[in-house]
Amino acid sequence: MSDLALKTKATLRDMPADDEIEVLTFEIGGETFALEAAIVREILDLLPETIVPGSRPFVNAVINFRGKVIPLADIRVAMGMAAAATTIDSRVVVVELDLDGASSLVGLRTDRVNEVTTLSKASGEPPPRVGLKWPPQFIECLIQREGAFIIFPNLKAIFASKGRASGPD
Repeated sequence: MSDLALKTKATLRDMPADDEIEVLTFEIGGETFALEAAIVREILDLLPETIVPGSRPFVNAVINFRGKVIPLADIRVAMGMAAAATTIDSRVVVVELDLDGASSLVGLRTDRVNEVTTLSKASGEPPPRVGLKWPPQFIECLIQREGAFIIFPNLKAIFASKGRASGPD
């Protein structure tokens, strides 16, 4: 992440409730997810993937992004959902994350990219501890819009738990 982005980036929970955030919304498994637009570097059509033998199902491939080899992650697998076949609408969202103190580019598989929009933090709620089909620690918050919830994944928690090169899933 750039120095400026690192200095100004706050998690959604750290922001005052009246702040608005610009987000990229996308779909995975019929659910709408969102990421802060500040961490999104590019949205790509599907690229050729190289499967990494012995890797975890969550991050089982790499792609060539502008001459750099970056991991390709599937949030749906990290959340315990079955992997899905790609469609004409499938995209890769390249994000820049601070993982273990280092800036890292990661590609995230999506079923469809929807839009860049502004959402109010005041409408956000923590994930319920029961009733979700995903591990609640992997959800930063839920924001309601137009009668539906938008899920903010906690990428730091997902990668800390699922993205390691060794150990059980």
